[in-house]
Amino acid sequence: METPLRRLALFSLLVAAMGSGARAADRQVPRLLDLGATSCIPCKMMAPILEGMKKDYAGVLDVDFIDVWKNPAEGKKHGIEQIPTQIFFDAEGKERFRHVGFYGKEEILAKWKELGYDLKPRTAQAALIERWEPLKADTRAQDAVCDFCDGDVVANTRVVVKTDKGDMILCSPHCYFIMYSCLTQDKAGFEKNVTMTDWATGRPVPATQAAYLYGLDEKTGRPTIRAYASRDAALAARATAGGSVLDLATLQLKELAARCGFCDRAVYPEDAALVKVGGVHTWGCCAHCSLGVAARTGLDIEVHQPDGLTGELIVIKTMNGSVASIEPEAAVAWFGMRKKPDGSWASAGCFHQGDFVSATNLEKWLEAHPLETGKQITIQEALASKMKMTPAQISKACKVGECAPK
Repeated sequence: METPLRRLALFSLLVAAMGSGARAADRQVPRLLDLGATSCIPCKMMAPILEGMKKDYAGVLDVDFIDVWKNPAEGKKHGIEQIPTQIFFDAEGKERFRHVGFYGKEEILAKWKELGYDLKPRTAQAALIERWEPLKADTRAQDAVCDFCDGDVVANTRVVVKTDKGDMILCSPHCYFIMYSCLTQDKAGFEKNVTMTDWATGRPVPATQAAYLYGLDEKTGRPTIRAYASRDAALAARATAGGSVLDLATLQLKELAARCGFCDRAVYPEDAALVKVGGVHTWGCCAHCSLGVAARTGLDIEVHQPDGLTGELIVIKTMNGSVASIEPEAAVAWFGMRKKPDGSWASAGCFHQGDFVSATNLEKWLEAHPLETGKQITIQEALASKMKMTPAQISKACKVGECAPK
């Protein structure tokens, strides 16, 4: 005979069974177990990645950490010989893969995908920004566009380089030296092909005969260069503008003094990313080349990359060829691309790449640069593209071969 007490007991059993079923269902997701220690350096760099994945993939992936220095029995249980070690368990609890050392987020997700789990974040991600057509047509005359950086050519800083294929028009002496540093052709006597513009008169003057007034912009600290037809003219200008009067050889030494640590292109530190590698400092001429220093050196790097819109610093640290940390975490990269005559897309070059503290800043930058085309990518993707390059490819990075107009 069923009594109230018996009905209560049956109800309790049913609730317990349902709870057990719910917990079993919760376990029907893969699990990433990281075994390390809170005081080891690679483990510390893994910590924000694990915390981020635990939050972003809740209900999709279980992420756990065990400190084996505090819990040595767990290390012995899992056969841990080095830390950190990541173990990948499938939804049934079977070990499918393990990795020793630092492991980046993108690599972790790629490995899960290889194991049959195409993990998606719990919350929907914002759509990536893409622009495959410029917002407006480029109506500038051909000789008003720099053949190297695509910037506007200003009359009194115009540079002309004579080539067998026609005149190459550059926007400034600095762009000339950047181009010069990228050439792979024989540079002996190359400067004889170059004409600068006299700042005072707007007339052409051979680069080898010009005198250069070299100064610094008070706001940015960026070098300023004015070419004059004679030393006397440059000295007269110095009386009011300040600066130093240099010949071409001395100016060239200054312009080529700072180089990109990836592609060896001449840079101004004021325009570049600071890259710390192997206990020394170098520069990255653009957001992508700064990451390329890791590929060229094979070492872990720390990049201090200015936001392309505001100049706010984005700090990126790598480990074993992967991104270890990004501050701020919301930072994104822009991959500037250009359509080739055959219809395919390729990199638009260093002058069209950038990192931004947020997608919002990228959107604002694109509004201010209506001619830009390309797509938003992750900073890890930007790094991965460099890490895939062979030594031969790296040696040719950003090189222009022969000087020629577009």
